[in-house]
Amino acid sequence: MIMDLTATRYRDLILDSKGGFGTPNPQPYGGSYIPEVLLPGLQEIAAAFDHFKYDAGFLADFSDTLRTFSGRPTAFTPLPRLTEAIGGAQIFLKNEGLNHTGAHKITHCIGQILLAQRLGKQRIIAETGAGQHGYATAAVCARFGLDCTVYMGKKDYERQRPNVYWMELLGTKVVAVEEGSQTLNDAVIAAFKDWVANPDSYYLLGSAVGPHPYPAMNTFFQKIVGEEIRQQCEETTGRLPDYCVACVGGGSNAMGMFFDFLDEETVQLIGVEAGGRGTKPGEHAAKVKRGKKGIFEGYHSYFLQDEDGNIAATHSVSAGLDYCGVSPILAFLADEGRVQFETASDEAALAAVKKLAQLEGIIPALESAHAFAYAFELAAELPKDKIVVVNASGRGEKDLFITMRHFQEDSLIAYAQHLLQK
Repeated sequence: MIMDLTATRYRDLILDSKGGFGTPNPQPYGGSYIPEVLLPGLQEIAAAFDHFKYDAGFLADFSDTLRTFSGRPTAFTPLPRLTEAIGGAQIFLKNEGLNHTGAHKITHCIGQILLAQRLGKQRIIAETGAGQHGYATAAVCARFGLDCTVYMGKKDYERQRPNVYWMELLGTKVVAVEEGSQTLNDAVIAAFKDWVANPDSYYLLGSAVGPHPYPAMNTFFQKIVGEEIRQQCEETTGRLPDYCVACVGGGSNAMGMFFDFLDEETVQLIGVEAGGRGTKPGEHAAKVKRGKKGIFEGYHSYFLQDEDGNIAATHSVSAGLDYCGVSPILAFLADEGRVQFETASDEAALAAVKKLAQLEGIIPALESAHAFAYAFELAAELPKDKIVVVNASGRGEKDLFITMRHFQEDSLIAYAQHLLQK
């Protein structure tokens, strides 16, 4: 495993940040805007992370657990039939769906659980949207014998029932949050409330968002994705990719893919947000493209807000992208122009699922399908010698009832009726 800690401009800023990204005027992104009662817990985690990210024993445990439990490295897969059908650039995918539990999320879960162990924590709190972070947290907690509670918005709880079942089977308590919009935003708030009431617990936050040190820490653990892509693409094609494309909800899979290429000027980095079903408030989850700067859930970044500055409703066919904010690191990189942001609609994402499935035998998560939808359009406009790599952040089994409702609604209804008759 590559654990490269050398750094230049962007890499050094992110790895060594004390919580702020960008210029201090008017204020940097990130930070730690939290109730005083949470400050000791966050300081404890930050100090431990700053120490153990350079600790040889910790890094060896992290590397070994990724290899023996999660299954890294994940595959770097050429897509020749898709490339031929589109007729432009060569398309490859980084198949993070081949990780144990089906997505990239288990990588930072392993890293944070190893950190929690070294802090002597016995109870883990987490939030989840699509369920992949919750599922991964539950699996790692079961592996290491830790008590686990996961908060999930009621809307996500209902539309991602397979992952709820897996979490509960693994021994995790899953709490459906019925306040607010009943999505990931509300699950995060509920998890923070639990942490306030139970400060001896460890809050395992699931993306590169939140107060310091979570954005930098999540990025550190996820950057193995980009390190593997660099090595695999050079071995496969003899050079680096021209474009790296990832979906963006909070930003964990995007930062994992992008980090190792931040200082490679020849590699264009593209984040694809949820365009949803329209451009009006409540119809999408495109924070960078359509949001405003603000402070929420402990950090400064881009958020979807109404005219009064309140957090606005969000929508995406994919629960994992249905979040009101974005990583402060990505906000900074967007302003810098280092990461380009685009959107893909619900309809385009669903179409991408079907296209990738029928041409390449791979069914991506709906989150990842947003990245594929944009990448297909991009590749069609590029010369054949260009290389486009898409981060398939997860696989699509979790979306069975959503995609089946779209592609085979009659079959889904018949199946549900059959179960009820049983």
